[in-house]
Amino acid sequence: MKINEMNENVEVYGNFLVADSKRCMDNRGGVYMVATLQDNSGTIESRKWNATPEEEAILAKGKVVYVKGFVNRYNNALQFRINEVDRVNEDDVVWSDLIASAPVSVKTLKAKLQAYVDSIADKDIKMLVEELLNRFQKRFESWPAAVRNHHDYISGLLYHSITMADMACKAAEVYPSINRDILLAGTIIHDLGKTVELSGAHATSFTLEGKLLGHISIGQAELRRAAKDLGMYAYDELDEDERVETHPLYHKKEIAVILEHMILSHHGQPDFGSPVRPLTREALVLSIIDDLDAKMMILDKAYAGVALGASTAKLFNMDDRYFYKPYYTNDNVAPSGTSLEETLEDLK
Repeated sequence: MKINEMNENVEVYGNFLVADSKRCMDNRGGVYMVATLQDNSGTIESRKWNATPEEEAILAKGKVVYVKGFVNRYNNALQFRINEVDRVNEDDVVWSDLIASAPVSVKTLKAKLQAYVDSIADKDIKMLVEELLNRFQKRFESWPAAVRNHHDYISGLLYHSITMADMACKAAEVYPSINRDILLAGTIIHDLGKTVELSGAHATSFTLEGKLLGHISIGQAELRRAAKDLGMYAYDELDEDERVETHPLYHKKEIAVILEHMILSHHGQPDFGSPVRPLTREALVLSIIDDLDAKMMILDKAYAGVALGASTAKLFNMDDRYFYKPYYTNDNVAPSGTSLEETLEDLK
């Protein structure tokens, strides 16, 4: 049985990936394991009470396990009580059964990405975006956007970025004062640092760079390196009397610095990891779009398994709020963003 098919008071058995786990102790000193089990349809929080040392080792993050137990409800969310757990020979594992992918095919996402890049009119912006994609595109196409919370699956980073590009182009239509090329470029490259920060789609964890630097500083450093390689900082090498804003090289430097600023500020405020707040119109819109797309995905996950008329569990990343699920809710919604056909038509 797939995780998205589970219901309360149902016995479940089968193979699952341990997406996360931790060892806990109850009030009497007993050991239990809290594990997030995953298949390609979703995740479910699980408990293994009175866990033995062997069971602790089996339920380690990144392992594939065979479990048997019952689904119950706790804090208005489904939870799995593990009664039996055993090892699985990973040579026999079909990974596509256990690791979720973006709800839009990589082929479609890549076609939309190329169409958006081709639509950038400013040659300096386009050149820098293409250079960064050439350096990171293989990972960019397959990496998740997070360890957990939002877009935490194969191609989640690309899906998140393309959905943001969809919104950016709509915003530029509604607000003509927005520089479309700058905002569109920002949506494409703002999270490229995650290809270094995260280990990949299988039992995603933070790399050494991810733990100590974070994707924002990584992305800013990679953009500056690419911009310097392209000569976009040649303005700084001019004689002092030549360094004026009307010099053709100033535009290249300004573009590079503004895109660096957008990477540094896209989390909006220092409490959320940005060393600077958005200080241009496009940087502000980028941070709003990024926050909106992440929160919509968080809510989609939180509502899964919640009955109509009930509320989600408390969401720590949404100010510890409970969200009510109205009776008009449609759980069978289409993927976020515009279709490839709609995108190509809009770009005409």
